[in-house]
Amino acid sequence: MTPSPPPRATDRARYDRATAHLDAPLAMVDLDAFDANADDLVRRAGGKPIRVASKSVRCRALLERVLGRDGFAGIMSFTLAESLWLARAGFDDVLLAYPSADRAGYAELAADPKLAASVTVMIDDPAHLDLIDAAREGGREELRICLELDTALRLFGGRIRVGALRSPLSEPAQLAELARSVERRPGFRLVGIMAYEGHVAGVGDALAGRPLRSRAIRLMQSAARRELAERRAAVVRAVRAVAPGLEFVNGGGTGSVQHTAAEDAVTEIAAGSGLYVPRLFDNYTSFTGRPAALFAQPVVRRPGVGVVTVLGGGYPASGPAGADRLPVPYFPEGLRYDPQEGPGEVQTPLLGAAADDLLIGDKVWFRHAKAGELCERFDTLRLVEGDRVVASVPTYRGEGRAFL
Repeated sequence: MTPSPPPRATDRARYDRATAHLDAPLAMVDLDAFDANADDLVRRAGGKPIRVASKSVRCRALLERVLGRDGFAGIMSFTLAESLWLARAGFDDVLLAYPSADRAGYAELAADPKLAASVTVMIDDPAHLDLIDAAREGGREELRICLELDTALRLFGGRIRVGALRSPLSEPAQLAELARSVERRPGFRLVGIMAYEGHVAGVGDALAGRPLRSRAIRLMQSAARRELAERRAAVVRAVRAVAPGLEFVNGGGTGSVQHTAAEDAVTEIAAGSGLYVPRLFDNYTSFTGRPAALFAQPVVRRPGVGVVTVLGGGYPASGPAGADRLPVPYFPEGLRYDPQEGPGEVQTPLLGAAADDLLIGDKVWFRHAKAGELCERFDTLRLVEGDRVVASVPTYRGEGRAFL
């Protein structure tokens, strides 16, 4: 059994002791929680390797840490420039999860045998192959290609669509035809298929105070899993008939690991957010993780009874605008935003009885909404074990890298 996490008050005391010598703002990762979350992902994957989604981590030191553990293999990257950077840094299995129009990046990839062997690029349209060929600038290396399957659930004859707008390829015949285009074309080798079921893996099914909506989400996800398992298997059969040397079939995400791993057609699982467990991953029945990444802001004002103001903190996450995309005050418990101001660019008022116990300079700890986006706000992550900072490591931003 997974050991029970420590009480929140215990964690707050540990984090305050660990960072007492550091001024906020700061970001930290609790390595005990990070490793426990990694173990849980491996358990749920049931023996299939987990490819780490780098956009959810955005820190090379932590990518190295998790890839050094049994059960993890390879990186799923988010831009071609990032893929090349990681490959040059020694990561030798990088799958680019999104099509790219980076001509300079393709020229670099096609001219370097080490990079070409380490990076797999994503396509879902023959036009992607045309763009790559036009960008080669004389580079002759064979490029590794992955096809993306659209996973959206279509109901009532396609009149209702549930799922992200990603690939235009949804049926076995469509992917087989694009596979033939790759196989016929010199300079390319088809090695994989990817299918990310975001409407299952990235949507919580246990929304606090909303039992009817939660049940509706669970029913949708159950139907989506059944439909996709059948369609994904058919797609893999069709593509393997064209490209028998297919190396991998990637699927899943943090919220669907065990369900996707149960499909025979899938050879590896993608996950990343489950390492940090940001607040958007609190509302799942399929797993419970430990919050591992937090940030602290300093108290800089005490405007009155039951109110403190911290510096900054307005770090909204991507996606449809809403309260669930905002960070939440976590330690001390009982703080909430002023509804007239919310989390601000340069200051954030916080309300609640807990405010009266805070002094100027004290830290308020927050949880952010989406995993790796926190690292776009901080140069450094403080790595905590017990009640000590055992290392300070750069984020992508701290290494001078901003890929999007």
